[in-house]
Amino acid sequence: QVQLVESGGGFVQAGGSLRLSCAASGSILSINAMMWYRQAPGKQRELVAHITGGGRTNYADSVTGRFTIARDNGKNTVYLQMNSLKPEDTAVYYCNAILTSQGSDSLRGYWGRGTQVTVSS
Repeated sequence: QVQLVESGGGFVQAGGSLRLSCAASGSILSINAMMWYRQAPGKQRELVAHITGGGRTNYADSVTGRFTIARDNGKNTVYLQMNSLKPEDTAVYYCNAILTSQGSDSLRGYWGRGTQVTVSS
């Protein structure tokens, strides 16, 4: 069993900051990539940031320069530091991890349940 649990969401005024965390637990052997997605009401889920096992990062154009993704491999945790938040950043933020676990020979993707981020103007 593998679980991903997000935390750190909340309500913030425009221009403020939040830090999201996502901890993976269970029978994990190794984690490849870790990602943050978000989904606003009435919109499709979109990729926000991506980090490889080696620490290479990639961001959506809409958050480049404002958001930073990082990971702690020893804790199986990925973070998303969000600065200069805008009302259009309001969404449920989901963590996704590509990993191998005990009893499985292949990489699989796992999702967290999401954490709400609300930015007021």
